Amino acid sequence: MGFLTTHVLDTAHGRPAAGVRIELFRINDGRHPLCEAMTNSDGRCDEPLLQETEFRAGKYELIFHIGDYFDAAGETLPEPKFLDQVVIRFGIADESRHYHVPLLVSPFGYSTYRGS
Repeated sequence: MGFLTTHVLDTAHGRPAAGVRIELFRINDGRHPLCEAMTNSDGRCDEPLLQETEFRAGKYELIFHIGDYFDAAGETLPEPKFLDQVVIRFGIADESRHYHVPLLVSPFGYSTYRGS
């Protein structure tokens, strides 16, 4: 069985993004909250967002509360922030695989990919 993980890297400062709140939703027949997590000092969550027993094929949404992270980091940003919440919708097709969805972020841009 597979599982879902993530991590967040602060590309503006060249470091892991510690203390980013993350929400996970399943987007099948409505929007269903699954969990909330916080990144640790390595920019990762202490546990997978979806464990093997909860891991199902389908559509999902991750919300990274990046505006709060940059506020806590002492960034002075214009209001409203260009990026406040980064929303990534993605699909899980193969329940036997590990899906890793990292976020590389700065106050003015981000990228993601399916990692390993």
